Formats: sequence, structure tokens, C-alpha cells
Amino acid sequence: MVSPTESRRAVVIEDDPDIRGLLVRVLVKQGFDVTQAGAGLAGVEEVRRVQPDLVTLDLNLPDLDGLEVCKLLREFSDAFIVMLTARADELDKLTGLDNGADEYLSKPFSPRELQSRINALFRRRPSAAADSAARSELQRATEVQKSLLPQEDIQVEGYDVAGLFRPSRNVGGDFYDWYQTPDGLHLTFADAMGKGMGAALIAATVRAVMRSTGLQHDMDTAFGSASKAIAADLDSSNSFVTLFHARLNAASGTVSYVDAGHGLALHVQSGGTVRRLPSGGPPVGAWAGTEWPQSALELLPGDSLVVVSDGVLDVFESVEDFTDAVLHATHHQGSAQDASTAILALAPAATAEDDVTVVVVRRLPQEAAA
Repeated sequence: MVSPTESRRAVVIEDDPDIRGLLVRVLVKQGFDVTQAGAGLAGVEEVRRVQPDLVTLDLNLPDLDGLEVCKLLREFSDAFIVMLTARADELDKLTGLDNGADEYLSKPFSPRELQSRINALFRRRPSAAADSAARSELQRATEVQKSLLPQEDIQVEGYDVAGLFRPSRNVGGDFYDWYQTPDGLHLTFADAMGKGMGAALIAATVRAVMRSTGLQHDMDTAFGSASKAIAADLDSSNSFVTLFHARLNAASGTVSYVDAGHGLALHVQSGGTVRRLPSGGPPVGAWAGTEWPQSALELLPGDSLVVVSDGVLDVFESVEDFTDAVLHATHHQGSAQDASTAILALAPAATAEDDVTVVVVRRLPQEAAA
């Protein structure tokens, strides 16, 4: 059981204000910090924000059926879910449990019975201390991951650059990094295998190593030395990293790049066509002695380089569908930030199972750059 000094959180999703108030009072009396929502979609967002230990869920909600809300919650939350409803027949009860509910109470319910059911749920939890420790580690991993992102916007004359990152509940190893150079900018986009603190620490190592090669003018030499240093660290953890590294020459629009197993960079052209840049080899750390060829593309005025994580790809049934969706989300957007936001929306937070990351480097049309 959770100790008296350990804080527990609960979210009440109930449209009837009287019943909602009763539930809040019962849960507060049991030591929960309680927040509430009067509709399904608002409840899903509240659970995502609060990350509670317990959710009470009404089956009859004004926007979404409670069963649908339960399925959405199970995409990202392992909180105990207690369903409360006036639907008393056995079929609804079994359906509720099949959709991920842990308990089911029919209205009208006894507050004492609700308390007993909740206490029983938490007694079944293997270790509250271990659960709290795991949550703390995920929180620290999230903080590490966010610290790897650029802290300031980048300003390259003639270009518009933006990036967005949204971590999943499990926290992976996604990150992007950029910095300005006399010629333009350097960009690194990576995904370390795994979840939690381990993946976040690997990502931190990759970022530091890639930044250390920035002064090496020859990109092949720079990436070769960086990959060897990264692989040495990865070998001890039996891991690998997909990595896309690019250098932009702003005057010419030339983007020199190396793709090590990432394969999710796209050249979106101003005329409304798109080309997915092929990967140049396996991820760093997958096989010893691998060398990755350098490639290049030319960004013409109005073109964009778009790099995304596999959290976006996972939404689509095929690479072709993914590529078309990125094209439509990017084309005719007013800014790189707008394009990044539209691409992020392709993988809704309510259903995404992995980190979602996007970077857009857009060469401004000639009239805008003038």
C-alpha cells in the first residue's frame, strides 16, 4: 500500500456535477490529490497532464462514450481505472473490463464500497515505492532529454528554421540539435535505442560527441571520428543510434549530409513534390567498421528539408502514405514553425506510442528573402 506520506493523484471524469463532487470528496478523504473533468476529451488531456494513479470514469459522457475514453487512456496510462455507470447489464460490464478498466461499479454506488474497491486495487499493486521510483526516473529522463534540445532559435539569413519535440509517456532517445556556423548551420537528429534514463544518457553522449566535431571542416572525417567515439560507448550498453547529420551552406543552398540508419529525412520541393532521402547505412553501433557515404541536396528557394522521428512514421500503414502526409502538412505553410506544428499533429498525443520529433529547414522564396 502507499504510505500516508506518499502523494497519490486521481482524476475524476464525470459529467454530473453532484456525482463529480461526491467522488472528489471521497477521494480527497482517502488522501488523493484530485482534479476533475466533465467530458471525455477534457478528461483524456487531464490524465495526460497529471499522470494519475487512479481514474474514475463515467460511461455516459457528453462527447465520447466512456468505453472509448478508456481505450484512449490505455494508449498511454497505466493508472487504475474504475468505471461508474447506470448501465447495469452484464454485457456492458464485460465490455468495460475488456477495454482496460480495472473495476466497475453501478450507479447508485456506495461511497464505502468505492473506498473498499480502491483500497483493494492499490493492495494488488506490487510495490508503491518501486512504482514511485520508476516514475521519478522517467521524470529525470524527460528532463535530460529536453535539456538536449536547442535553447535558442537559430537565425540564418534567407532561411526559416524550426523544430518541435513531444516526449512519449515512456521517454525514448529522440533529440535534435543545431547551431549556427559562418557558412550556415549544422544539424543533428538522432534516436537512441531504448527507453527511459538509459536512452536519454546515450542521446546526451551522442549530442556531445557530434558537437565536438563541429570544427572539423571535412564532413567525412568528422562523422567518421564521431561514429567511432559513439560506437565505443554504445558497445558497452549493447545499443545503437540512428543518426542524421547535415551541414547547410546558406549561400549556395547545398546541404551535405550523412544518414546512418535514420531514413526519415525528406526534401520537399516548392513545386509540390517530395523525395525521401535514402539511408546511407545501418545505425551507428550496429556493426563494427561501418563507413557512411556523404550525400548532398540543393535547397532551392521555397524548398524545405524535413526530418522527423519514427513516432510520425508509425501512424501510417506505408512509407508512401507517410511521405504524402508530410508533403501535404508542409506545402503552402506560412513558416517552418507552422509546418512543424502540422507535422506533429499527424501523430496525435492521445495515440502516439513513441517520441515525436520534427525539424524543418526552409529556404525562403526569393521575394521573401529580398
